[in-house]
Formats: sequence, structure tokens, C-alpha cells
Amino acid sequence: MHNESAGILENSRQSFRDAIDHGFGIELDLQLSKDGEAMVFHDYGLSRLTEGKGPVRQRTAEELRAIPLKSGDETIPDLPEILSLINGQVPLLIELKDQDGIFGPDVGPLEERTAELLRDYNGEVAVMSFNPHAVIAMRKYAPELPRGLTTDAFKITGWPTTPRARARELRQIPDFDRAGAGFISHSRKYLDTKPVARLKGFGVPVLTWTVRSPEEEAKARQIADNITFEGYIPA
Repeated sequence: MHNESAGILENSRQSFRDAIDHGFGIELDLQLSKDGEAMVFHDYGLSRLTEGKGPVRQRTAEELRAIPLKSGDETIPDLPEILSLINGQVPLLIELKDQDGIFGPDVGPLEERTAELLRDYNGEVAVMSFNPHAVIAMRKYAPELPRGLTTDAFKITGWPTTPRARARELRQIPDFDRAGAGFISHSRKYLDTKPVARLKGFGVPVLTWTVRSPEEEAKARQIADNITFEGYIPA
């Protein structure tokens, strides 16, 4: 439950403690370290959220664990630590960040490590990714886990490095069945699109990201079954 204005950054230990205290489910992001550890961190680069610079993938897990976040007195955590912290107290939704670069098939190490770590986790947990190939990999490594697709309209303003042809493909959510997905988590700004309506019409649960006010929540819940939120506390 992060709130940057209050100095509580996303994917920080304090944000997870606050979510647990309020009884909210937790959504977290995973990036892969140089030596193959699942690190709880959103961005590909370090500079926005930490005192470090450069790509996460160029640092070992030990190095990443020592890098201070920009707010508070925390450093970057890894997934084993956060699983121990949450310990099944609230539901957990894990987003595996695309490691391919263009949402292609060059995936596997992060998904395999995540599946390994979740094998003995006793809490409620589901996984998702913008990259359908990552979700397909999770189907292979952990077929028992609920899986979903993180989805968007993939407008060029939000995805300037994504090839336009690939963006047009992903916009239609074509891999839902192939990935064995059970839900989508779609951009709040583009919930009223035909691909979302089609899946919702089949009874597919629709989550949405990222809601930042009660007004945005009220509008989003006209379509979405649940929300990922930040910066405020829902009723």
C-alpha cells in the first residue's frame, strides 16, 4: 500500500506491512538479478526509485539488496524475504516484468525461479505478466498457480519502445486461452474497449491498474471486479 507523498515507495517492506495491517491484498513486481534471483522491484533501471543507476539485470542480488531506496531507510528486497514477510496473511498478486524487451519468447529464468520460490508458499497467490510468453512459462513451471495477463491499449505515448506491430497484437489480448489465463488486469484508462468487453462477457474476472482516487475507483468499478490502487485508502 504505497504512497510516495508519504515517503512509502512501491514494493517496499513498509508498503507491504501497511497493506497487511489494513487487510488489503498485495500486488508486487519482479525483476531478475544478474545471478538469477527474483527481486521485488518495478523498473528495469534503478534511478527512479533508488540511489543507484543502471539496469537491475547488471547487478547481483547481493548488490541489489544493498542499494538504498530513495525514501525511508530501506533497500531493494528479494522475493524470498517478502514471501516470509507476507506469510499468507493477505492474498498476493505477482507481476513478472517482461525480460524479453519486446514481449517476445526470450523468457524462462525469472519464471522458473518464481515457481521454485512459490512451491512451498502457503498463502493465496496468483501471477501475471504483460508478456504472454511469461505467463505460458508459468503454466509450464507452476501449472497449479492461477495465472493472468496484464493488459493495456498499448498506445504509443505509454509504450514508445514497443514495436507498433507487437503493440497492435497485444491490444487484442489474443493469448488469453493459450496462456491458460484466468483473469486480466487492464489499464484503468482503457477499460471500455472491445477486447475487455469480450472477455468480461465470457465471465472472465477483470482487474484494473492503477487507481489513485475514490473518483477513479467509482468509475473503474463500473467494469472492473477489483483494483490495484495507490496514494489513498479505499472505503
